[in-house]
Amino acid sequence: MQGKHLFEYAVIRLVPRVEREEFFNVGVILYCSKQRFLKAVYQVNLEKLNALCLDADCDELTKNLQAFINICDGTNGGPIGQLDKASRFRWLTATRSTVVQCSKVHPGFCDDAAETLNKLYNKLVL
Repeated sequence: MQGKHLFEYAVIRLVPRVEREEFFNVGVILYCSKQRFLKAVYQVNLEKLNALCLDADCDELTKNLQAFINICDGTNGGPIGQLDKASRFRWLTATRSTVVQCSKVHPGFCDDAAETLNKLYNKLVL
């Protein structure tokens, strides 16, 4: 696909103790309508997680983060996973007061959405 395409992304954050509002970045979700692209990637840094919350339920957090992947792919995402990609992106990036949250949505232009997702992930998470 030639040319620049509008994309939107948000950073996926873990907020182990919502009342303290401390978080760290664990992933990125990116949506590009023109390229029919919706994907999320994540990796949890266990050292950071243990520093912020020793009693965190890693299995539960992993399930919640995997739900992002499943909903983006449209597999095992329940009724939300059956929506169109734009609606899935909006639902995943909606403001929440939970342990897994997203930043505000940011726009940009790209040639290749997958490459852009990888660059954002490397810059903002790793």
